[in-house]
Amino acid sequence: MPTPTDLKNLTQPRLTEFFLDLGLPPSRARHVFALLHRPGTRDFAGMSSVRKEIRNMLAQHACISWLEPAAVEQSRDGTVKFAFRLNDGAAIESVLIPAEGRHTLCVSSQAGCAMGCRICLTAGMGFQRNLTPAEIVNQVLAAQEHLIRSGCIRATPRQLIDNLVFMGMGEPLANYENLLCALNILMDEQGQGFSERRITVSTCGLVPRIKDLGRDIRVNLAVSLHAADDITRDILMPVNRTYGVDEVLAACRAYPLSKRQVVFIEYVLIAGLNDTASAARKLAEKLQGIRCRVNLLPYNESPSLSYRCSPPENIAAFQEILRGSGYRTLIRNSRGADISAACGQLVSNGHGADASTPDRVVRQNRLAPSAPAC
Repeated sequence: MPTPTDLKNLTQPRLTEFFLDLGLPPSRARHVFALLHRPGTRDFAGMSSVRKEIRNMLAQHACISWLEPAAVEQSRDGTVKFAFRLNDGAAIESVLIPAEGRHTLCVSSQAGCAMGCRICLTAGMGFQRNLTPAEIVNQVLAAQEHLIRSGCIRATPRQLIDNLVFMGMGEPLANYENLLCALNILMDEQGQGFSERRITVSTCGLVPRIKDLGRDIRVNLAVSLHAADDITRDILMPVNRTYGVDEVLAACRAYPLSKRQVVFIEYVLIAGLNDTASAARKLAEKLQGIRCRVNLLPYNESPSLSYRCSPPENIAAFQEILRGSGYRTLIRNSRGADISAACGQLVSNGHGADASTPDRVVRQNRLAPSAPAC
């Protein structure tokens, strides 16, 4: 028997095609798509506003996936980290960051990562696999459901999360097709309805895919640069041996921006390596011609990594040099460091899920219980 189609993997146009293939009225796909992307949707039986014959047909050929956290940790600063166990045993994490009544969700795009950046704990996991569009989208829905259970009240579910940043586990642009599908779902007005200014995709510098992203969809771009010269960046980021600093910045310079958009340049400051005055001046020189904002991130130290955070006075001096050169430069405070949820700290070990723990990705079809699990 064919494997049921997970409808969360389909954009609205693809769902319409799926309806046509089943002989269902394509006009009803729009309504079903909207229901799929509401927090709490678990099965077709709950879609009471959809005709029973449509629900029954979908139950025979499709299913609805969702993510249930295997563990939830809350930081002293209010940051929440979710660990999810996927249906093949892989584990991922995402992070919900509150600030002044708003919420930003840091989303993972892969289980593990193949980029090997020396300052990131996820790199130590190695690469396991790409996430499906459904597994990406379901992180957003799971966070919304958590906020609803926590008593957060908004006029619509969409307003529960203000911004999405693809800065979790993995290199988003290395999972390009699934990322693009997930973005189209999340930005669909019948889905989550996120606008382009509410979504930021971060990359370590996959230049061809930066060009593809600018061509295929409109979202904010963030580039993890961390050094303005190839010698230093080679040490920190192996990808630099393929796409050097100048090539990465040329792609940033060419990235299409709306009137108010900028490219975000992410720069982790490491003591004695990339935090000197000369490094700041070099960065200011390299960024010429790029409409950008520089985010300076104090390095989050880990016992398993040898690097140390730059002293506060070095960070302040670095910022002043960039500001003096005309760049808007912010020092980003780490959030959730006490639960290993800060930048570069995501490295899932299952978080309490052991051999006796059932699979935490629940895939269910109550109208057709004898059908294979989705």
